Amino acid sequence: MSTVFLLAGVVLAGMIVAAAAQARSLNMRIAAAVLAALVLFAFFTLASFRFVGEDAIGVVTKNIGFKSLPPGKIIATEGEKGAQARILPPGWHPWYWPFIYDIDKGEVTKIPAGNVGLLNAKDGRPLPRDTAYAIEWPEGTERQMAQDAEFFLGDGSGYKGPQTSVLKPGSYRINPTLFELNTVPVTTIKKATVGVVKSNVGDRPIVPEGGASNAGQRRLVDVGERGIWREPLLEGQYYLNTDAFQITTISTQKHIVRYTAAQSERSGGSEESEIIVRTSDGFTFPVDVRIEFEIQPGDAPLLVATLSDDQEGLRNVLNSAVRAIFRNNAEGVKALDYVKQRSHQESQSLTMLKTEMQNLGVTVTGVRIGDVGDEQTLGNLLKTQTDREIALQEQETFQEQQRAAEQKKQLTKTEQEAEEEKRLATAAYEVQIAEENKKKVVIAAEAEAEAVKINADAQANAYKLIAEQIGSGNAALVELLKIVGERNISITPKVMVVGQGGAGNSGETTALIGTMLDTMMQDPPQK
Repeated sequence: MSTVFLLAGVVLAGMIVAAAAQARSLNMRIAAAVLAALVLFAFFTLASFRFVGEDAIGVVTKNIGFKSLPPGKIIATEGEKGAQARILPPGWHPWYWPFIYDIDKGEVTKIPAGNVGLLNAKDGRPLPRDTAYAIEWPEGTERQMAQDAEFFLGDGSGYKGPQTSVLKPGSYRINPTLFELNTVPVTTIKKATVGVVKSNVGDRPIVPEGGASNAGQRRLVDVGERGIWREPLLEGQYYLNTDAFQITTISTQKHIVRYTAAQSERSGGSEESEIIVRTSDGFTFPVDVRIEFEIQPGDAPLLVATLSDDQEGLRNVLNSAVRAIFRNNAEGVKALDYVKQRSHQESQSLTMLKTEMQNLGVTVTGVRIGDVGDEQTLGNLLKTQTDREIALQEQETFQEQQRAAEQKKQLTKTEQEAEEEKRLATAAYEVQIAEENKKKVVIAAEAEAEAVKINADAQANAYKLIAEQIGSGNAALVELLKIVGERNISITPKVMVVGQGGAGNSGETTALIGTMLDTMMQDPPQK
């Protein structure tokens, strides 16, 4: 359009001049020349106007000029020939004549949500030595640095090459002659993961000798330094240059790795073949093992520094450590002890594995032993052990029965002894009672004898007194009459007693005695 205006102005001015040449009046010719000059100036001025639309930018290239760009520069900031740093915003812009300036129309750069813009500057200050990315722009100057090429190349002191700073979602009027733009997704750290940052920008850290306990720790640096940051990125979105800051995503979930013979029948990345161990007594058998581990957020940088990631590298190291530990532990025990001491093997292996993997940033939380051996490897041994256990149990049962019999025997003996003691005590009591009864009888007999003696003495004394008074014969007769009265003896003589009475013996007495004898023989006295 500008060229058309310029050509139209030249043609119209020429026509005016041609018409003035035919005029006879000098004033007319002068007036025609002035008019032609005015028309030419007007059209020449109109030809310098350039229009830029609302959603476009104007990229200016100066073709004619008195100054050339310095060596190494490709963008002019002070009116030199070549691509100009200043771009034309929307609207009309004068003094950009054709043949002197080329105006290329470009689109406004739009970075959609969820993305960032990575910039590569084609011009600027040379990057410092030992750096691959320009230092980050001062906070708050991002838009000015990206949209004002004159500021970037001048007061902004921008560097040539990849820029560490990124453009957030939005619209930007960027000079495409200065910047190349690449749009990439924003860095997103999902739930149950952390992002470990390996920075390719920043100062190199100075690590003192012996400043860390292991090589992995020595490779970690503070945030802002070049290397692997010891502070990971937590859940969220981050506007980072994924070239300048390489992000390794590490899962913080608990993982379970199974070492089992059935691994070939399953899918997924958590299955490994079973572990084959050999015990001190020469038995070789498989052991099913389950390892539980997790990576704490604070340990994720150490893991990346030592194993690069939590995938193939971690699996190889974990497999090697698990198999070595279980095989080494099995060498010191017998097969039966290994089977019996499963819990001990679990705790021992857990302690050893935890210590070894902690140095790599992995926290082992559990070791579980499943099946130990099978019918082919330990069948005979286990059967022998089973038979032995049964025999031992039977022996223990017999011993228990024997002990029970002994206890029963002892109980019976004790009961018998108790019964005998009871009897002895009873006999002793009876003896004591008999002794007491004996004493009682003796005392009673002595008392009775004493009484009889007393009675006899009394009777004798009485009889003696009576005999002295009435004579011995009469005294005897009195006694006989007492007996007759007490016994109801009939005194009628049934026996004839013939004889001559002696001294003291009368015939009556003799007859009476005969009668008494007869009565006593016929009727025995009652008790």
